[in-house]
Amino acid sequence: MSTYNEFEPKNIVVVGAGVVGLTTALKIQEQGGYAVTIVAETFPSDPKSIRYTSLWAGAHHVSHAGGDAKQQVIDQETFKVMWDLSAPGGDAEGCFLRVPQTDYYYDGRDDRLEWMPDHKYLPGNALISGALTGISFTTLTIDTPAYLNYLLSRFLARGGRIVRGAVQHINQVVEGGPHVFTRGRASPDPVHAVVVCPGLGARTLGGVEDKDVYPVRGQVVLIRAPWVKFGKTASHLDQGSWTYVIPRRNGDVVLGGTKAENDWYPVARPSTTTTILERCLALCPEIAPPEIRAKRSPTIDDLRPLILEEGCGFRPARKGGIRLDTEWIDSGRDSGRIPMIFNYGHGGGGYQSSWGSASIALSLLKQALAEA
Repeated sequence: MSTYNEFEPKNIVVVGAGVVGLTTALKIQEQGGYAVTIVAETFPSDPKSIRYTSLWAGAHHVSHAGGDAKQQVIDQETFKVMWDLSAPGGDAEGCFLRVPQTDYYYDGRDDRLEWMPDHKYLPGNALISGALTGISFTTLTIDTPAYLNYLLSRFLARGGRIVRGAVQHINQVVEGGPHVFTRGRASPDPVHAVVVCPGLGARTLGGVEDKDVYPVRGQVVLIRAPWVKFGKTASHLDQGSWTYVIPRRNGDVVLGGTKAENDWYPVARPSTTTTILERCLALCPEIAPPEIRAKRSPTIDDLRPLILEEGCGFRPARKGGIRLDTEWIDSGRDSGRIPMIFNYGHGGGGYQSSWGSASIALSLLKQALAEA
């Protein structure tokens, strides 16, 4: 029999420990009145693998919300939080690098980023060959391994808990609680709500099985180029790729990339690495060592000694965009039904929308528990 006191914090289980799961769990834990446990198979401190997408991201905050008003609000809230974190002396300054960013569009679109700091439209004589439009602004880049571990450590420091477990069906944590994976028996305390942030796992997770979720494979090359202190992107998405140069505070630079829907190949393709190097060097010759550029035009052979890593990740995309809603499920106990809050389907925008979508998930949680 449970000895749970109704005045104690509500027990919340978050499924998934990618950037969305970590941010959502942290947002709920810091709200107060909740005891949050993350259940996941993989955590940020684990070795990189194809099963954990968030470590492979570039990443920078460049919203692709376009004319989607709801997504704009989500992305703008996230940028504000990250901008504050990245401030000199900020809580996570070391995880970010504030940089001037230039974006070129071969398809002539407008991502409506006027709200970004220092935003300007580029004149025609400042465009690269083939680009129809372009913009410049100030943004921030994210050292993803450092930032994910910052989120995790901050969550733990606020009293959050983690459990390593491969959740096959949502009922496992609903009925058994988060520690059913480690203790081999159900927790005596009830679970009051489950927040589902499994990324691509939403496609196969029992009790969810969202067939609108699909992978978008992205391949990147990580090089060591501490002299690069700006970002550049050239977008031609209808060809399944775009070219980007994303420097990190630690001196590494991420080069990319690809956008291949339903491509499940789990390791870097050498031919794609060569193509990425060619495109990035054409867009941004400054990625080559300065001493080489001072003597001659660099080639991709000058970049290969700089390579630290090649890899790929599966962006967890979803037809219809992010899922942010609530369903009710039988608890498997005498406590009746409990709410499931969904927050997944971010595609390649998990970092850009993490804090804004976490705020919505928290609001849904509070509303559901008030109705319970």
